Amino acid sequence: MDDQKAKAPAISDPPPNQTLALEKPKKPPRNKYALACATLASMISILSGYDGAVMSGASVFIQKYLKINDTQVEILAGIINPFALVGSIAAGRTSDWIGRHYTIIFAAAIFLAGALLMGLAPNYAILMVGRLVAGVGIGYALMIAPVYTAEIAPTSSRGFLTSFPEVFINVGILLGYVSNLAFAKLPDHLNWRIMFCVGAVPPIFVAIAVLAMPESPRWLVMQGRLGEAERVLAKTSDTPEEAQLRLLEIKEAAGIPENCNDEVVAESKKNHGEGVWKDLLLRPTPSVRRILIAAIGLQFFQQASGIDSVVLYSPRVFEKAGLKSDSNSLGATVAVGFMKTAAILVATFLLDRVGRRPLLLSSAGGMVISLVILASSLSVIEHHPHEKLTWAAAMSISTVLTFVGSFSIGLGPIAWVYTSEIFPLRLRAQGASLGTATNRIVSGVISMTFISLYKTITIAGSYFFYAGIAAAGWLFFYFFLPETRGRSLEDMEVLFGKKPEGGEEEKVEAEVVHRGGEDSNAKTEV
Repeated sequence: MDDQKAKAPAISDPPPNQTLALEKPKKPPRNKYALACATLASMISILSGYDGAVMSGASVFIQKYLKINDTQVEILAGIINPFALVGSIAAGRTSDWIGRHYTIIFAAAIFLAGALLMGLAPNYAILMVGRLVAGVGIGYALMIAPVYTAEIAPTSSRGFLTSFPEVFINVGILLGYVSNLAFAKLPDHLNWRIMFCVGAVPPIFVAIAVLAMPESPRWLVMQGRLGEAERVLAKTSDTPEEAQLRLLEIKEAAGIPENCNDEVVAESKKNHGEGVWKDLLLRPTPSVRRILIAAIGLQFFQQASGIDSVVLYSPRVFEKAGLKSDSNSLGATVAVGFMKTAAILVATFLLDRVGRRPLLLSSAGGMVISLVILASSLSVIEHHPHEKLTWAAAMSISTVLTFVGSFSIGLGPIAWVYTSEIFPLRLRAQGASLGTATNRIVSGVISMTFISLYKTITIAGSYFFYAGIAAAGWLFFYFFLPETRGRSLEDMEVLFGKKPEGGEEEKVEAEVVHRGGEDSNAKTEV
């Protein structure tokens, strides 16, 4: 009895460090298997970044060698986006039919063909054909990498892992700018060809590496392959309990009874995406309608705020700012690539700690401020054409860097993270493809009109225009996008307004708390 009494104070009054441990469970370490899968899948995104950046420098030499005008340069740079739209829409159905895993390999094969066509093109017409083929491959890559990564990632690190496609897009952009600088000194009939042919190397390695990846567990469940899905979830979850919980949630979302473990019975639930377009566009529930608007709006503002006007045309922007030589302007674009890459690496570690909304709003705000200052500086330079305004040139270059940094630390990765995680399981692939299609349409409009726009309203006026769009985007994000950090993929419809069935709300809340104290604040009022 005395011993029991002596122990009582220790139970009722634990040491401070023990109290802290009880209040906030320790976050599990990164799942290395899920990390490896996300990395391999996201490497396909290098293709999109490389193509956009390499065109910014290659177009200068293509214009000289093929003797084409500015309108033809705009078309050449932007035509890839309408065909990326075709690829992204096709990717939704393809990934539902053959799986996420083989869709990534298919995307790599298409882009490989496009890169070789561009690099070996004897004239403008064949170069355009290569752009079209590469565009389809890019559309596939942009859609499938975030979807696969979101579906394989554990909830605790979904934001971190799902930002990887944007990380590799920025790595591709940096490599494209470095390629421009490295081969710029070669003869004009050779430099741009080598720039494009170098882009044929990554797809080969990606296709080989992806063969070692497992299929998405959510796609496996939709095909009735429950045993395979359970094995993948066991490897990609933080704990065995989480693996079982994820399997039950996926089965529930797919309409498979909880106690059904017989793959033969589950085979009757096999789904290849039939009827999805009707549920998305013709008769969506209120929560699905809001999810669709959120995905399309987010992807629209990501591109409409003018990021491609910098990525594709940064040499022209730097020329307007006062950097007249090709080597100086191409060197400055490499700095843009480094800034974008550094910012996205910071973002990957903040997405699951800070949350989507704070990063998104900070990012959009930084972009608005940067664009206003950039436009003001360029306006001063334009109004004093015969004066060398070093301070205005320096301000223009520095605000280009802060603009791409602000984009990459929030809006850049979050558009893909958010779109890939908010759709219900059966609608996810094709819903994400609609978001990607919107992204490519707007990107095509920006890239194919920028030169004409700045010739009409001046380059300063163009960036004031983009600043206004970015400000409208900030308002959309603030009022329309709830926080998704810490929520399971199967929980998103409730977050966007679906009334939970009996007991489901308590189950969701308990699940969020179970996954870690740091996620317990992730429930945001809608």
